[in-house]
Amino acid sequence: METGAVPNPSEKRVAVVTGGNKGIGLEVCRQLASKGVAVLLTSRDETRGKEAARRLHASGLPDVVYHKLDVSDPSSAACLAEFVKNKFGKLDILINNAGVIGATAQIDTTAPLKDVLVGKNATERLQWLLEHSTETYEEAEECLRINYFGTKYVTEALLPLLHASSDGRLVNVSSNYGLLRYFSSEDLKQELNNIEKLTIERLDEMSRLFLCDYKNGQLKSHGWPADAEYLAYKVSKALINGYTRIMAKNFPALRVNSVHPGYCMTDINYHSGELTAEEGAGSIVMVALLPAGGPTSVFFYRYDVAPVL
Repeated sequence: METGAVPNPSEKRVAVVTGGNKGIGLEVCRQLASKGVAVLLTSRDETRGKEAARRLHASGLPDVVYHKLDVSDPSSAACLAEFVKNKFGKLDILINNAGVIGATAQIDTTAPLKDVLVGKNATERLQWLLEHSTETYEEAEECLRINYFGTKYVTEALLPLLHASSDGRLVNVSSNYGLLRYFSSEDLKQELNNIEKLTIERLDEMSRLFLCDYKNGQLKSHGWPADAEYLAYKVSKALINGYTRIMAKNFPALRVNSVHPGYCMTDINYHSGELTAEEGAGSIVMVALLPAGGPTSVFFYRYDVAPVL
């Protein structure tokens, strides 16, 4: 179907979901498939990915296909794009969900975690997790490689197929930790918020500068997030928010948005969140299925439009 053509209501939409073998990603696949969307569930772990697709089939959702994808490898993204092109000829929805936290939690797993967290609210649970987490330069590097560059590699590979849709959607799963309030440098805040001048090349450069400052112990002096844990995660999500808005500006025919699904109970936070994966996925699916002509270049805090500051 040519870009700009009137959508055919009987034509099944096609979606790719990265990191779809568990947690929020798996729930996104389930909810999209239940709404009649053909879903390509992707993950780096082939065994887990195939098993996730099998479970969806067993639950009565046969229109789910698994394809292996390592988001940090451009050649893997290119292989996925070739598969989508040959099987469907287009892509209607790309949901970049795959990500890592960039830290390790030092937790005594001999005691049930639910017993440790009982009686704590969401803020207290998160604080407890932060107090038990550490991060290294290697983890920070991996976090930027997967969260930011992985999102970029997959998007670039699948972009021509999104343009082949009559109403292409790009949804980048972000976080409230990507808000610019975590940066102490006003210059960095203004630059990341100035979408008229900001470029993808500059985002790439910022990621390298952050890692250099991380290695040299200069995060605080150069205005990066530096006063708590998940420093690389915060920067990676801020870059994703910037990337989202740049893509929306560069490709106005697409609907391009980012969404914070909430603090959900998933493996990434040892199930310490306050929302279920199903609840978190609901906001992502809502953004992916917004009516034609809906908002673009927007950061959604769950179901609501929010500023990135």
